[in-house]
Amino acid sequence: LEGQPYFSVDAKTGVVRVSLADMDRETRENYTVVIQAKDMGGQLGGLAGTTTVNITLSDVNDNPPMFDQRLYQMSVPESAPVGSVVGRIWAKDRDIGINAEMKYSIIDGDGRDTFDISTDPTNLFGIITVKKPLNFESKPSYTLKVEGTNTHLDPSFRHRGNFNDVTIVHVSVEDVDEPPLFDSPAYYIELPEDTEIGTVVKTVSARDPDSANNTVRYSIERSSDPEKFFYIEITSGSLMTVRSLDREEIGWHNITVLAMEMNNPTQIASVTVAVKVLDVNDNPPSLAHYLETYVCENAKAGQLIQTVTAVDPDDPLGGQHFYYSLAPEAANNPNFTLRDNQDNTAWILTRRGGWSQQDQTVFYLPVFVSDGEQPVQTSTSTLTVRVCSCDHEGNVMTCNAEAYSLPASLSKGALIAILACIFVLLVMILLMLSLRSHRKKPYLCDEEENVHENIVRYDDEGGGEEDTEAF
Repeated sequence: LEGQPYFSVDAKTGVVRVSLADMDRETRENYTVVIQAKDMGGQLGGLAGTTTVNITLSDVNDNPPMFDQRLYQMSVPESAPVGSVVGRIWAKDRDIGINAEMKYSIIDGDGRDTFDISTDPTNLFGIITVKKPLNFESKPSYTLKVEGTNTHLDPSFRHRGNFNDVTIVHVSVEDVDEPPLFDSPAYYIELPEDTEIGTVVKTVSARDPDSANNTVRYSIERSSDPEKFFYIEITSGSLMTVRSLDREEIGWHNITVLAMEMNNPTQIASVTVAVKVLDVNDNPPSLAHYLETYVCENAKAGQLIQTVTAVDPDDPLGGQHFYYSLAPEAANNPNFTLRDNQDNTAWILTRRGGWSQQDQTVFYLPVFVSDGEQPVQTSTSTLTVRVCSCDHEGNVMTCNAEAYSLPASLSKGALIAILACIFVLLVMILLMLSLRSHRKKPYLCDEEENVHENIVRYDDEGGGEEDTEAF
């Protein structure tokens, strides 16, 4: 009863068939078919009934994608980071579901290596993104040839050709005011520590990469050079010393140099200048330890009493080498001699025997030390040698000579007792003198009859005789 001429029904079997070929879902998707059934072969007096059949056409991939524009115009700032979205394109496909799924690709153009494209799985847009950093000054525009292709093809429709489409995308790069650009990502300098103040050690260079090519000004970030060892000339970029360097104090200086556009101070670039201070032999060596030692009274001639070493804050490339000797004024010292072991150590040896604390308790030995660098640095250190009483194994018992100045029959205990007695005697004498002084002092007042003799006379102007009689 309804649905012709698109569908028909077999009068005997009731099978519903398509009556027209090449039906198009994209033109019409849903149909309603009303079917009537009669008994008695449709003769007069027979009964009839109807039913409704709703038919929906399923989709097949019979439509190729088509871009809605033959040419897309897009722009992107040169400062856009990698991964930034430049724009979106869309190839429309009248099919639905998997039959409309799309893959976009850049198949040609001078921007194939600079840009990338991907497919948004939700709305099937082609999203163009930045693949490499952009630079307006080197290339202000790009052209891309983009293809959109169905990912699922129906072999029944291959005769209709390739299910893809092509469009052109023109991308313009916008100029952005960029910070200055240094000619090197970092600088390294080696500088002797005796470099004179005012010496130019390096000239850094930065330029404005923009087409305007603004003038650049230089400065040092003060937090990187708080003690102000260096200064940079504001226009030339010449870095120079303004203080004496000392490797032993600071071996490395890591300076941050800033470059700023004069017309736009917000555009600032920075670079690190690493300065290694090279060593110069400017410090004398000196004895490291053991500036005081001892010699036993029973020591013999040629006996080792001390091994000395030296230290030097300098750090020569060939390693440190020290030379030892007695100072010139002690070269013929009758008591001690010095032997340089040629291994940065020296021995102090006795020249004689027969040591005695009663003769002399302390000796002072000047030791001369020099290094092997140029210019040669020298120093003289005084080694104190005490004469000590030792046991037969060389262990020190005492280095004091007081006991030898007392009579042999008088011990230390006796001496202490004598001193205590003298102290007690002095205290008693002082006490007696104090009591005697108290006895000689007069009383504050005598008997009652002598009171008037102690009245102090003074003048007072008052009321006449009555006041005088009061006294």
